[in-house]
Amino acid sequence: MEVIDRCNLTIIKEAGFEDMADFLAEQGVTVTASLPCYMEQNVERQRGKNVYWESISALKKLNALGYGSDQDKQLNLVFNPDGPNLPPAQAGLEEDYRRELKADHGIIFNQLFIITNMPISRFGGMLLAKGLYQEYMTILRDSFREENLDTVMCRNLLSIDYLGYTYDCDFNQMLKMPLLAKGKPKTHLSEILETDLTDNPIVIGEHCFGCTAGQGSSCGGALKN
Repeated sequence: MEVIDRCNLTIIKEAGFEDMADFLAEQGVTVTASLPCYMEQNVERQRGKNVYWESISALKKLNALGYGSDQDKQLNLVFNPDGPNLPPAQAGLEEDYRRELKADHGIIFNQLFIITNMPISRFGGMLLAKGLYQEYMTILRDSFREENLDTVMCRNLLSIDYLGYTYDCDFNQMLKMPLLAKGKPKTHLSEILETDLTDNPIVIGEHCFGCTAGQGSSCGGALKN
């Protein structure tokens, strides 16, 4: 079983979390970290002041612990588009990230994943505030590819919150749409460790068009070339 920490890099530098990177390394946990761009100005515009340099500092610490170089310490980065559009091709953008981060900061990583912006939470609120929600949903629906259904993340991964409750994906977790299992409104990981979930129903919503649009996206990046 692979355990993945969906990491906001800036948390590694927060008070009270100083030992988190060491803990993840000791346990061999895969780190999949958000870095919306390799350029400072783009990250600052999307995520706020100082986020870029805090993220770079965190990545250097992870590299020093063997992430990106040791086989059992995988470090993956995540790109999200800045706005209501589909992301570019993953392979070409990964080359840019790898070249620029290495040249500017000596940072290495395993893979870059592109993930389509989901029309929920902060991004969904922005779309509603600017009157762009329906326009963006039209883009997602019109870009739907049925073949992406075979490899979306909810087919073979679970998302687990900090209390141990389970969800079909981390987007459902944000929307408080828990896994349907055991006939309960919420299912704890400890209750299903020995359960075969092969034919378990997946909770879906309008946001699911984000994972099936275009080249598709998941915790493992683009689903198609």
